[in-house]
Amino acid sequence: MTHTPLRILILGGTGEALQLARALEGDARFAPTYSVAGRTQNPRLPDLPCRGGGFGGPDGLAGYLGREAVEVLVDATHPFAARMSTHAVMAAKQTGVALLALRRPAWIPGPEDHWHGVPDMAAAVQALGTRPRRVFLTIGQLELAPFCEAPWHRYIIRSVDLPAVRPPDCLCITERGPFRLEDEQRLLLQHRIDALVTKNSGGEATRAKLEAARMCNVEVIMVDRPWVPPAPAEVPDPKAALDWLGAHYVRSRPTLRGV
Repeated sequence: MTHTPLRILILGGTGEALQLARALEGDARFAPTYSVAGRTQNPRLPDLPCRGGGFGGPDGLAGYLGREAVEVLVDATHPFAARMSTHAVMAAKQTGVALLALRRPAWIPGPEDHWHGVPDMAAAVQALGTRPRRVFLTIGQLELAPFCEAPWHRYIIRSVDLPAVRPPDCLCITERGPFRLEDEQRLLLQHRIDALVTKNSGGEATRAKLEAARMCNVEVIMVDRPWVPPAPAEVPDPKAALDWLGAHYVRSRPTLRGV
């Protein structure tokens, strides 16, 4: 007896989402669609049906889930995409669609790290102080406006795409991770960085900058994650997500269990 594949919508845009999507390629048990918000110009995409852009809020997402007969919604968005994660919880509850959140663990400082935790970008600017400093910003391209209010610092900005709004007289580096430890050390030393401002995104792709900061005695101003509502099921990595999907496939196809 053949079974219809499990229809899945993956809210992607992260390395973990891409890993999961590629693991699903060619697996006859699943019929996934990969969705990205379109915030980067050339996102990495899997060999799956893909869609770009938003849904129009939680009601729009719920409508899409119903029209496409989606059975599982996987929230594999960035830890700072709080609005989308909140909409996913609301839409899943509204439609009864199963929700799985792939949420990578946050970074935790070690005893030799020099971290200063702050709740948002405005607080990060305040933490830099009034004395001119050489600052490495790795916060993406969309939240740089607060740093324009402190132009006395010298900013080196790294993002996937060139920011449209950025502080005056800054240096922009357009690169996509993962980054090697030796390259991160070289960058901090070459630009004589005093402080690194970053988000607590977690994951391995950009962890090397934190190790380099510790080795180079650079202060880290760490922006805390925003709160998101808990999902009914949460896993820390793509392998655990794949295992969960496999188990859900069996649960949702009773004849597979000999019933």
